[in-house]
Amino acid sequence: MGACRVSFVVHVIGLLLALFGGLMFADAALFPETARIFLTGGVLVVLIGASLALSTSARLHELNRLHAFLLTAGMWIAAATAGAVPLWLWKLSPADAFFEAMSGITTTGSTVMTGLDTTAHGILFWRALLQWIGGIGFVVTGLALLPILRVGGMQLFRTESSELGEKEMTSTARFAMASFLVYTGLTVLCLLTYLIGGMTFFEAICHAMATLSTGGYSTSDSSFGHFQSGFLQWSATLFMLAGSLPFAWYIRVLRRGDTASEQVRMLVLSLTIATLLLTFWRVATAGAPIFETLRLTAFNVVSVVSTTGFATTDYTTWGSTAVVAFFLLTVVGGCTGSTSGGAKVMRWIILGRALRVKLRMIRDPHGVFALRYEGRAVEPDVLSGVISFFVLYAATVFGLAVILAFHGLDMETAVSGALTAVANVGPGIGSQIGPSSTFADLSDPVKWELSFGMYAGRLEMMTVFVLFTRTYWREIA
Repeated sequence: MGACRVSFVVHVIGLLLALFGGLMFADAALFPETARIFLTGGVLVVLIGASLALSTSARLHELNRLHAFLLTAGMWIAAATAGAVPLWLWKLSPADAFFEAMSGITTTGSTVMTGLDTTAHGILFWRALLQWIGGIGFVVTGLALLPILRVGGMQLFRTESSELGEKEMTSTARFAMASFLVYTGLTVLCLLTYLIGGMTFFEAICHAMATLSTGGYSTSDSSFGHFQSGFLQWSATLFMLAGSLPFAWYIRVLRRGDTASEQVRMLVLSLTIATLLLTFWRVATAGAPIFETLRLTAFNVVSVVSTTGFATTDYTTWGSTAVVAFFLLTVVGGCTGSTSGGAKVMRWIILGRALRVKLRMIRDPHGVFALRYEGRAVEPDVLSGVISFFVLYAATVFGLAVILAFHGLDMETAVSGALTAVANVGPGIGSQIGPSSTFADLSDPVKWELSFGMYAGRLEMMTVFVLFTRTYWREIA
């Protein structure tokens, strides 16, 4: 039975590769300038995908947790590898192409590419498309697989997603379709808004896909700062926030008008406080114009917390206070069930309340204190999952930073590079990988290691690291 399940996993990965090949054909049809590259890549990827799909079994009655881990991890590696093929055929090295594709599919937004303003439209569109696919792909993964795998307390997301009231919404497939429709609708709305703001259609569609996916790839080296428009920057701020809200919340609002959500309320409150504090500090210390400062601060705070990674200015030049503030904001993340990366607001809420309950228990050993979230008691296994997530999250960032430091990177670059990769944010801190820089000057080994950090962070560590245990492969056989 184990061999049958592995065969099914390979079959699904083969179909995924074939799908990416089909997307390459579409890119070739839309952009004749790079048609040869995408036709060649599409044929190669489709042949490999079809071979895998046709040589394995498509029949499976039940996929157990062990094989679901393999399926989840394998699909994201396959997607990044397929996404890298056209970039490699274009002109990037294997390390650069895989880094760029992994950054795209995980919606991280870190880039090794320069000269974007003159880069072929087919390549720029492919980068944006990778992010858009990665955004909805993670929402579906978070809905269908991570709660089953009991990763990082994601069982709460399963509960939240299934309690929409109507019986027809209890199906995972139907909920995934509803999420896709909301995602597509928000992308189209963002596209239209950008067009009204003065973007060309190509700029608007690429930036709309990068905004709602909270990915952050731009068509210009100066990122969103290329558009010196207050209307566009405020619009992007709102749509980045929209991408970092739970899709279950959107569906509940549309179906029942119920806007209550602890993590949405906490995210908006946190963003507001951080924006106002940084704005007042900047106005008081640098004498900056208040309304311009408010706009730039709001944009970049939302960009970092939502893990989009767009930049309108190099905020690391604002001083050490801003550097520390944005570094801390990197670890926050958006809401669970959104396209955002990072630790997620839900987990921070649960961790904070767990610490508060623990302090109360120390003060009053005989008292009875319940840990609750969204009006429900938090089960011990959910709390255990959240705590395990934070421990593994910190260990992954620390371990990756140490490895990067061994390659000769300064501590600021190593730590911020590791954190921005695992949190899927995009820009790091410092002159080498900051908001106004790229990752192009890093060595190939560093790029491979950061690619792994983006991959592990997007799948919330446990899904990946369980594959490195000896007992896993004994049990899956």
